[in-house]
Amino acid sequence: MTMSQEDFGAVVSAHHEEIFRYLRRAIGPAGDAEDLSQETFLRAYRAYAALPKDANVRAWLFSIATNLAKNHFRSETRRRRAYGEVQGGARASTSTTQEAELLSREAGGLVEGIVRRLPFKQRLAFTQRKIHGLDYGAIGKNLGCSAESARAHVFQALRKIRQGLDGYGLLPGEPAR
Repeated sequence: MTMSQEDFGAVVSAHHEEIFRYLRRAIGPAGDAEDLSQETFLRAYRAYAALPKDANVRAWLFSIATNLAKNHFRSETRRRRAYGEVQGGARASTSTTQEAELLSREAGGLVEGIVRRLPFKQRLAFTQRKIHGLDYGAIGKNLGCSAESARAHVFQALRKIRQGLDGYGLLPGEPAR
């Protein structure tokens, strides 16, 4: 048995904000995240009628959003490379320095900054697990890897976040430097 198109409005209502927040953390600018969020639900709508009734709709939506985020990341990387070549190999910086950016943020903003600099798969695995609560099997499926690899990506992300916070004396139980 499959899902009906009439049920889809409830799916959008239940998951739109969460998918948007996930994409916002995964790719950055809110405008891009909103565009990808809308594209996620457009693609989901087109395939919804064929989705089995017992399917995990939330994990399915995260899978679609993850694939769109991967494509966005690839196209942005190609665009930056092309821009760098046009500029004679010089890369444009979006912030003055990493240190100045981190020092100007509060602890929550500091973590967000560290997360944004994680390698793409680590960033996606971390946000899917720690922010959205997906299990490692679903994360692995979304990232195209095993559950163990997904677990390793989350572990590596947490290690890098701890290292980043340690550099500012912000780990729990330690005085700030």
